[in-house]
Amino acid sequence: MTTDTPARLLQLLSLLQTPREWPGGELADRLRVSRRTVRRDIDRLRELGYPVQATKGADGGYRLIAGKAMPPLVLDDEEAVAIAVGLRAGAGHAVEGVDEASVRALAKLEQVLPARLRHRVATLQAATTPLTSGDGPSIAPETLTVMASTVAGRERLRFAYRDKDGSASHRLTEPYRLVSTGRRWYLVAYDVDRADWRTFRVDRVSGPSATGVRFAPRELPTGSAAEYLRQSIHRRQETYAYEVRFAAPAERVSARLPGSAGVPEDDGAGGCVLRGTTGDPMEWLAVRLALSGCDFTVHGPAELADCVRELGARLTRAGSLGPAGAAVEETERTQPEGE
Repeated sequence: MTTDTPARLLQLLSLLQTPREWPGGELADRLRVSRRTVRRDIDRLRELGYPVQATKGADGGYRLIAGKAMPPLVLDDEEAVAIAVGLRAGAGHAVEGVDEASVRALAKLEQVLPARLRHRVATLQAATTPLTSGDGPSIAPETLTVMASTVAGRERLRFAYRDKDGSASHRLTEPYRLVSTGRRWYLVAYDVDRADWRTFRVDRVSGPSATGVRFAPRELPTGSAAEYLRQSIHRRQETYAYEVRFAAPAERVSARLPGSAGVPEDDGAGGCVLRGTTGDPMEWLAVRLALSGCDFTVHGPAELADCVRELGARLTRAGSLGPAGAAVEETERTQPEGE
């Protein structure tokens, strides 16, 4: 018989969090207590805010239902490891929909994981490679969890940073928010040494560490961290206009290009024209255009036309057979049928 009431309540809660109805007799057998004790423990859980629903019947049954608020969850070892691995895999890539809330959840979970489970999580992640749809750089989940912890705790954060041109510096910041753009993670923070707000690409951060020094939150110049980041990126971004003519109908081209590329317009001669502006590298736009699978001609800017020609030449070289490839092709061509 389990005489430790807190331990028994946790065990009971863990059972009830399984999506099924538990007969009172079965719960009593699992906990090795009387049905009367089970009923008292159910009442204690309700007092703690857990919405436990009871059903009438010969044996009676109990089920944990959705409530207005979410009381603390109880996870067994396997569940905790599975959730941590999933959160770490998602946090390591700026995948659309995996935002700061997910990183905060990961930070909280890893903070309370026993050392033996943290080791299992790290081992599993090292042995697997996620296939993500994001094309942004990968990030060590530990970097995000350290940052998320300092954001939540209003604690100064120190880290090394590498600028776009490769120059290195050390920063002391008051972190405000982590923001995901779908391709990258950014930290919006107040730079103490520069006495101004800054945005930092998290994939350029190394060695983040909490200083233990608390700070009073400052007022952000704009209403939200996301808006501040958007304005910051727009100020730094070099944009250019482009015009591309496709030898294919607008409907076909539109289906093969991302919406951010713009909306092609039919030219009345069976083709279409795509006009737009972008701040992405021209090499990136050249690849997007090539992946459309449609013949096209770049009418501007000249730099984009140069990128397309260079990409075409590179692909031509990559597709040409070297001596080894030519030998394989000759062997396949001369091999008798049936072998």
